[in-house]
Amino acid sequence: MTLLTADAKGVYVIAVTPFDPDGRIDMASCDTMVDFYIDAGATGLTVLGMMGEAPKLTVDESRDVVARILARVDGRVPVVVGVSAPGFAQIDALTRMVMDLGAAGVMVAPPGGLRTDDQITIYYHQVAELLGDVPFVLQDFPLATGVQISPKVIARIFNDVPTCVCLKHEDWPGLEKISALRVDGVIDRRISILCGNGGLFLPEEMARGADGAMTGFAYPEMMVAVVREMAQGNMTRAQDIFDAYLPLARFEQQPGLGLAIRKYTLARRGIISHDSLRKPGAALSAATRAEVDRLIARQEQRLKELT
Repeated sequence: MTLLTADAKGVYVIAVTPFDPDGRIDMASCDTMVDFYIDAGATGLTVLGMMGEAPKLTVDESRDVVARILARVDGRVPVVVGVSAPGFAQIDALTRMVMDLGAAGVMVAPPGGLRTDDQITIYYHQVAELLGDVPFVLQDFPLATGVQISPKVIARIFNDVPTCVCLKHEDWPGLEKISALRVDGVIDRRISILCGNGGLFLPEEMARGADGAMTGFAYPEMMVAVVREMAQGNMTRAQDIFDAYLPLARFEQQPGLGLAIRKYTLARRGIISHDSLRKPGAALSAATRAEVDRLIARQEQRLKELT
């Protein structure tokens, strides 16, 4: 088993959880989805994230989904599993379960009740003590958690906690935070910074010092290409590729509808069998589906012009 390290780079795609129309987990689509993500160039996968509908799964279902995905991955790329929960008992149980199954590490977001710098720092010290030698990702997503973590506090956590190896940077706006963390001496070791928010700021984030993305988008090949071109210094090419996909990426980021749009597009591409969300979940109107179809058609035209 390959563990997550501070050298993580590239694109860790946030995987959706496929469902049949009746709400059952579609395990066959888990297989086709994994194959697609890896064939598209993903360097890793992240499952049971906020866009993976994790709160809608039972503990047994979470285990079954992770086991199925890890079996299909079969060591080709590392898999990170989201284990965020209100209490440490759940985090501990989920972590032990997924690490025993072969996960590379886990991701932990702060609970919403944290307010002060000391509360946040103590929380992640306690997480590290709980997890032992399991490497973990600090998910900094204040728009979802309500917890604001300053660069000073993030640096303090990474300097104090060697098993915290990666920052999932999802603040918005957050480019200055990346720059602050990459100043020499702020963090006394290398850490991985992988960015979220659907890749909407990926070229700028890479230019500020990010190592890649840990997020979802129905066309992960866009993120793979942007990260590759930026790493090679081809900034104009990276921006041109990004711009071709931007209208759909923007449309997919709508609060409340984003996951439904992503699943619709994945199903339209044949990557999963159904675009079903487990209830409660939003359903797309015919008008919204038509808008997605139009954006995809325009995107395909833009990509032809780039080749």
